[in-house]
Amino acid sequence: MRDEARVTQYAIRDTRYAIRLLGVIVIAYLAIAAQYAARTPAWQVPDEPAHYNYVRTIVENRALPVLNFGDYDQAFNQQFTNPANTPDLSIDPLRYEFHQPPLYYLLAAPIYAITGGNLLTLRLVSVAFGGALIVVAFLIVREITPARPELALGTAAFVAFVPQHVAMMAGVNNDSLAELLLALILFQTLRVLRLRAEGELKELFALGVLLGLGLITKTTDYLAVPVVCVAVLTRVAYRLSLIADRSVSLVTRHSSPATRHLSLVFAPALLLGSLWWLRNLGAYGGFDILGLARHNAVVVGQPLTSDWIAGMGFGPFLASALTTTFHSFWGQFGWMGVPMPEWVYLGLGALSIAAVVGWLWTLREAHINPILPHPHTLLFLLTLLAFAAYIWYNLTFVQHQGRYLFPALIPLGLVFAIGIERWTRLLPHPIGLVVYVCAFVALAALDVYALYRFVIPALVV
Repeated sequence: MRDEARVTQYAIRDTRYAIRLLGVIVIAYLAIAAQYAARTPAWQVPDEPAHYNYVRTIVENRALPVLNFGDYDQAFNQQFTNPANTPDLSIDPLRYEFHQPPLYYLLAAPIYAITGGNLLTLRLVSVAFGGALIVVAFLIVREITPARPELALGTAAFVAFVPQHVAMMAGVNNDSLAELLLALILFQTLRVLRLRAEGELKELFALGVLLGLGLITKTTDYLAVPVVCVAVLTRVAYRLSLIADRSVSLVTRHSSPATRHLSLVFAPALLLGSLWWLRNLGAYGGFDILGLARHNAVVVGQPLTSDWIAGMGFGPFLASALTTTFHSFWGQFGWMGVPMPEWVYLGLGALSIAAVVGWLWTLREAHINPILPHPHTLLFLLTLLAFAAYIWYNLTFVQHQGRYLFPALIPLGLVFAIGIERWTRLLPHPIGLVVYVCAFVALAALDVYALYRFVIPALVV
């Protein structure tokens, strides 16, 4: 009895200590991201003017905008993205994000109205969403590995301090809310997997509401739909196996749990989503419920993958695509015009390779298949879908921007934390812990260094 009390005491102490460290991570992120928001020149976050114009249109016209032909001008966009030109050019022609789902912009509209469209205030709204995302990342990993708080903290720190992610969270765009909702959907899905019968209806309905909010925030959140389906059907199969073990009559009585569970999740999700889809049917016609067909027709002049391959050859194109993706995942600022020096990318590459090798090492030692355990299946599936969506988009348009992989940032952060932690186990305990912490402190330091050494000198004119 005394031993059990001691274990419980240590668990509580670890939890409180972990929460304090999480608070340090969030505060550090808020301080750094606020600097990015304040010091990055206006309109030098990718697509920020178009997102800002969406909010402005809602406030001024009291209606959601419609994407029309003429809302995208490739020549003007190229001219605008040059920081030397931006101060003298109007943002009015930049309207190509008007097809986006509306939730982020509806939430930002009152802030715009109250502050008169103050850019810094709107940026700080995104910063706040990013801070909440860090907390949810921590909760997700604690849900999966409750006995390993260092992995939850490492994942949270990774989400907090990837430089490009900080830069994007400090701009006016719907990425921050979309990532937060995707993380909340994943967290609630993990909770649903371990539910007992009591309370499951409420939790399934809550999952459906979160999923519906994601559907009206950004199309990247649609990646959650197959993840949720797999989780719900897995849970139903498990429940049926338990019922079958008890009696055949119970199986007959509960013959359609899959339908009931899926209905509880997808009824509220589809109801929320349909509000947006029906509006788009009226605005764009046909079956263009997401406005993507209109978007593809409007963005005439955007670089095409087929043209680049024809001009460069497939081998050089692929090498360039992979290099640019890696660089811009970690940090290629402004409108992709401000890379970091090659030595930074070499260091990040070495760190990434070490993390992946350490992760694979951990799996091999533990004899864990990353696909079979339920929580790992969901993380693996989300990552696979994020990479597949990235590749699919780049089959048509040249968009080698690593930030499009950020929907999988939490699973990638967990891989990074597991991998780095495995290497630190080779060191004596206090030294290994210090090295583990230093890996994430180095990322935070790189954020500050990149802002003042690369971003501001390149973009402030």
